[in-house]
Amino acid sequence: MRSKKGFTILIALAMVLGFIATPVFAQKTIKWKAQSFWGAAELSHKTFVDFCTRVKVLTNGRLEITPYSAGTIVPTFEALDALQSNVIQCMHMWPGYFSGKEPALAAISDMVAAYSHPWQKDAWMYYKGGWEMLNEMYRPYNAYAVGWMFWGIESMVSTKPISRMEDFKGLKMRVPQGMTAMLMTKLGASVVVLPGGEVYSALDKGVINTSDWASPSMNQRMGFYQVAKYTNYPGFHSMPLGSFSVNMKEWNKLPDDIKQILKTACREWCWDSIERIAIDDIRALKEMKEKGITVLAWSDEDLKKVRAVSMEVWDEFAKKSPMTKKVVDSQKDWLRELGLIK
Repeated sequence: MRSKKGFTILIALAMVLGFIATPVFAQKTIKWKAQSFWGAAELSHKTFVDFCTRVKVLTNGRLEITPYSAGTIVPTFEALDALQSNVIQCMHMWPGYFSGKEPALAAISDMVAAYSHPWQKDAWMYYKGGWEMLNEMYRPYNAYAVGWMFWGIESMVSTKPISRMEDFKGLKMRVPQGMTAMLMTKLGASVVVLPGGEVYSALDKGVINTSDWASPSMNQRMGFYQVAKYTNYPGFHSMPLGSFSVNMKEWNKLPDDIKQILKTACREWCWDSIERIAIDDIRALKEMKEKGITVLAWSDEDLKKVRAVSMEVWDEFAKKSPMTKKVVDSQKDWLRELGLIK
């Protein structure tokens, strides 16, 4: 009897331990590597690091994303290929870097001179089909876009004042290839393609007069205002987004609650980035004005003029592929609803 009773107790203990142990095994940590396109010192990278930390807390440690700064694992332009082959499990990138695979990735990343505030583009992405189109483009590369962020309205740095559209005539301007280069060429500037690391020297030596780069605080950290005494703010030409995308097979492995946590955390990260960078821009602008930097804001009339020229660029760019036309036309419809174009 004693032996039988002891055996029964052992079985009961095993069952209890089994119930206790099951959640432990079920909650085994999923570990991902994520590469961003920002340098480690940039506030925009720090907000991404905070996003990764937040995800770990929200998932109770079940998903751990380790963030790496630009170029740490693979060159930035190779990030989508690295994601596809699962070298990295997720990435925070400007989709336009991969426009060689599909030109529409440039049109969805930054439709030049289109929007006045990030909420307008964010609303298009969530409620007017942008998210679905981005994932349609990413699908062949085994990638899924979970969300995105903005770093605000970009400004230009220049050694000469740019107060209106006509002031671009004759300027030598560093811009990325694509829509922005097309617009600046139409406005009369000579386009120079340079990597970011060469912008300071080019401005200092007069190789260029002006450069498209990022927001005022980011430009300040690059040291551009030591040699360029003018800036435009608020900017008008560029409001890019940086997406957070995951290897599709890794995404499909996730429990539904973690998928929803990631989507929700992306929305918080987006506005956390917008607001923190805007606060940093205000600080930078105050410091720049104190050091004699001239901050130029365009009139509504001049903004309408440049947007009209930009529409010609959109239509030209839309011819690059059927998907590009779809992306451009959809945004034009939304801009009409917003009253920004007719």
